[in-house]
Amino acid sequence: MEQQNKKGERNKTGALGEEIATKYLGKLSFIVIERNYLKKWGEIDIVARGTDGKVHFVEVKTVSYETKDDLNKAISSGTWRPEENVHYSKIKRLTKAIESWISEKKYAGNWQIDVLAIRVVPREKYASVKYLSNVY
Repeated sequence: MEQQNKKGERNKTGALGEEIATKYLGKLSFIVIERNYLKKWGEIDIVARGTDGKVHFVEVKTVSYETKDDLNKAISSGTWRPEENVHYSKIKRLTKAIESWISEKKYAGNWQIDVLAIRVVPREKYASVKYLSNVY
Protein backbone atom coordinates (compact mmCIF):
# COMPACT_ATOMS: atom_id res chain seq x y z
CA MET A 1 0.00 0.00 0.00
CA GLU A 2 2.86 2.39 0.82
CA GLN A 3 4.35 1.84 -2.65
CA GLN A 4 0.98 2.78 -4.22
CA ASN A 5 0.92 5.98 -2.17
CA LYS A 6 4.45 6.88 -3.33
CA LYS A 7 3.48 6.25 -6.95
CA GLY A 8 0.35 8.37 -6.48
CA GLU A 9 2.44 11.19 -5.01
CA ARG A 10 4.93 10.96 -7.91
CA ASN A 11 2.04 11.12 -10.39
CA LYS A 12 0.62 14.19 -8.61
CA THR A 13 4.05 15.84 -8.57
CA GLY A 14 4.54 15.03 -12.25
CA ALA A 15 1.11 16.41 -13.19
CA LEU A 16 1.81 19.59 -11.20
CA GLY A 17 5.17 19.95 -12.96
CA GLU A 18 3.53 19.60 -16.37
CA GLU A 19 0.95 22.27 -15.49
CA ILE A 20 3.75 24.63 -14.42
CA ALA A 21 5.72 23.77 -17.57
CA THR A 22 2.73 24.51 -19.81
CA LYS A 23 2.22 27.92 -18.19
CA TYR A 24 5.95 28.66 -18.36
CA LEU A 25 6.08 27.83 -22.07
CA GLY A 26 3.04 30.04 -22.64
CA LYS A 27 4.86 32.95 -21.02
CA LEU A 28 7.70 32.34 -23.51
CA SER A 29 5.10 32.57 -26.33
CA PHE A 30 5.20 28.85 -27.13
CA ILE A 31 1.99 27.32 -28.42
CA VAL A 32 1.30 23.95 -26.84
CA ILE A 33 0.16 21.55 -29.54
CA GLU A 34 -0.21 18.41 -27.46
CA ARG A 35 0.38 17.01 -23.99
CA ASN A 36 1.15 13.47 -22.88
CA TYR A 37 1.53 11.91 -26.32
CA LEU A 38 1.78 8.25 -25.33
CA LYS A 39 2.96 5.17 -27.16
CA LYS A 40 3.91 1.85 -25.56
CA TRP A 41 7.57 2.61 -26.38
CA GLY A 42 7.67 6.15 -24.99
CA GLU A 43 5.90 9.35 -24.05
CA ILE A 44 6.29 13.00 -24.95
CA ASP A 45 5.26 15.24 -22.08
CA ILE A 46 4.68 18.39 -24.15
CA VAL A 47 4.78 19.16 -27.87
CA ALA A 48 4.94 22.90 -28.51
CA ARG A 49 5.71 25.31 -31.34
CA GLY A 50 8.28 27.92 -30.43
CA THR A 51 8.63 31.46 -31.68
CA ASP A 52 11.47 30.07 -33.83
CA GLY A 53 8.90 28.06 -35.82
CA LYS A 54 10.36 24.74 -34.65
CA VAL A 55 8.44 22.04 -32.89
CA HIS A 56 9.86 21.50 -29.40
CA PHE A 57 9.46 18.11 -27.76
CA VAL A 58 9.64 18.98 -24.07
CA GLU A 59 10.57 16.50 -21.36
CA VAL A 60 9.40 17.69 -17.94
CA LYS A 61 11.21 16.50 -14.80
CA THR A 62 9.82 17.58 -11.45
CA VAL A 63 11.06 17.23 -7.89
CA SER A 64 8.95 18.13 -4.87
CA TYR A 65 10.19 19.55 -1.55
CA GLU A 66 8.41 20.00 1.77
CA THR A 67 9.57 23.59 2.27
CA LYS A 68 11.30 26.34 0.32
CA ASP A 69 14.17 26.02 2.82
CA ASP A 70 14.58 22.34 1.83
CA LEU A 71 14.64 23.34 -1.84
CA ASN A 72 17.26 26.05 -1.22
CA LYS A 73 19.45 23.61 0.74
CA ALA A 74 19.26 21.10 -2.11
CA ILE A 75 20.23 23.77 -4.65
CA SER A 76 23.11 25.18 -2.58
CA SER A 77 24.53 21.74 -1.77
CA GLY A 78 24.30 20.63 -5.40
CA THR A 79 22.26 17.54 -4.56
CA TRP A 80 20.33 15.69 -7.21
CA ARG A 81 18.84 17.86 -9.94
CA PRO A 82 15.68 16.84 -11.84
CA GLU A 83 17.36 17.19 -15.25
CA GLU A 84 19.86 14.46 -14.29
CA ASN A 85 17.06 11.94 -14.76
CA VAL A 86 17.04 12.58 -18.53
CA HIS A 87 19.55 9.86 -19.31
CA TYR A 88 20.42 7.88 -22.43
CA SER A 89 17.61 5.31 -22.13
CA LYS A 90 15.05 8.08 -21.53
CA ILE A 91 16.25 9.98 -24.62
CA LYS A 92 16.10 6.74 -26.63
CA ARG A 93 12.44 6.11 -25.63
CA LEU A 94 11.59 9.76 -26.20
CA THR A 95 13.17 9.68 -29.66
CA LYS A 96 11.06 6.66 -30.63
CA ALA A 97 7.91 8.50 -29.51
CA ILE A 98 9.02 11.59 -31.45
CA GLU A 99 9.52 9.49 -34.59
CA SER A 100 5.94 8.20 -34.18
CA TRP A 101 4.55 11.70 -33.66
CA ILE A 102 6.40 13.04 -36.72
CA SER A 103 5.14 10.14 -38.84
CA GLU A 104 1.52 10.41 -37.62
CA LYS A 105 1.38 14.17 -38.11
CA LYS A 106 3.36 14.04 -41.35
CA TYR A 107 5.54 16.79 -39.90
CA ALA A 108 8.49 17.79 -42.09
CA GLY A 109 9.85 20.86 -40.30
CA ASN A 110 12.63 21.47 -37.83
CA TRP A 111 12.41 20.17 -34.29
CA GLN A 112 14.40 19.81 -31.11
CA ILE A 113 14.27 18.21 -27.67
CA ASP A 114 14.13 20.50 -24.63
CA VAL A 115 14.01 19.75 -20.91
CA LEU A 116 12.18 21.70 -18.23
CA ALA A 117 13.55 20.88 -14.77
CA ILE A 118 11.07 21.96 -12.14
CA ARG A 119 11.45 22.08 -8.38
CA VAL A 120 8.19 22.59 -6.49
CA VAL A 121 7.09 23.29 -2.95
CA PRO A 122 3.35 22.55 -3.27
CA ARG A 123 2.47 23.55 0.29
CA GLU A 124 3.97 27.01 -0.27
CA LYS A 125 2.78 27.30 -3.89
CA TYR A 126 6.34 27.90 -5.06
CA ALA A 127 8.24 26.59 -8.06
CA SER A 128 11.52 27.20 -9.83
CA VAL A 129 11.97 26.33 -13.50
CA LYS A 130 15.19 25.63 -15.39
CA TYR A 131 14.85 25.52 -19.19
CA LEU A 132 17.42 23.47 -21.08
CA SER A 133 17.11 24.07 -24.81
CA ASN A 134 18.06 21.60 -27.54
CA VAL A 135 19.53 18.94 -25.25
CA TYR A 136 19.94 16.30 -27.92
